Amino acid sequence: MNLLHAIILGIVQGLTEFIPISSSGHLIIAKKVMGLESVMTPEQITAFDAVMQLGTLAAVIVYFFSDIVGIIFGFISGNLLWLKGVRDHTARKGARLGWMIILGTLPIATVGLLAKKVIEGSLTKNLFIIGASMIIWALLLWAAEQVGARRREMEQVGAREALFIGFMQVFALIPGSSRSGTTITAALFAGLTRETAARFSFLLSIPAIAASGLLELREALHLLSGTSMLNLAVATAVSGVVGYASIAFLINYLRRNSTKVFIVYRLIAGLVVLGYAFKGI
Repeated sequence: MNLLHAIILGIVQGLTEFIPISSSGHLIIAKKVMGLESVMTPEQITAFDAVMQLGTLAAVIVYFFSDIVGIIFGFISGNLLWLKGVRDHTARKGARLGWMIILGTLPIATVGLLAKKVIEGSLTKNLFIIGASMIIWALLLWAAEQVGARRREMEQVGAREALFIGFMQVFALIPGSSRSGTTITAALFAGLTRETAARFSFLLSIPAIAASGLLELREALHLLSGTSMLNLAVATAVSGVVGYASIAFLINYLRRNSTKVFIVYRLIAGLVVLGYAFKGI
């Protein structure tokens, strides 16, 4: 891998982590096109990708910094006041959202740890799986657009919605599904507005990305060295800058538009990937 490869991977990661078109699927395809799978093991690729996500983690933290601070202080003060029998609406609001994010994170944290070896292996780099996942979740996103009420705001996200969205996030462990794609789809099915679905999806991504990136950081330090670590640092920085722009774009876009363009893109991309896979390319 050279510096140009690292920059390209950072751009792909930043563009696709938050837009519901699958970052893992696009990264795997990019590596195949650049021939990186011939010089890196599946474990090295997984570690590189997971650590590179720390750049997009920084992007979402910076973008939602005030929200995150409000949630943290609200969670601490709200729960302390609740224990004392004091009711504070503002603190309770932050505490409630904090609990919803925790509930929504439990499924992927559990499955991610139990299936770590499978996720790191070659099965999750298979083009048939990537193509099929892109198409399946495109159809599910289309269905969510058709049946979702799109009335609920962030304050109306309860335990049932948080767990449902969290369980759907587990499918993001399958390349081609997309973390934001699975969670936004689930949120639309749960009746959230498009903008709220995106916001909750991004907030829910913070613990998942942080855990994945930090867990693989030690592995990356062991598997990668020298030039590879420099490339990893560059890719991570680029993914952060591009990721911030992607978040801003998607939230503004969903205020006025549906997810139709992403559905169409996923269908076309999935069919192309499956076509190449069937041809053995």
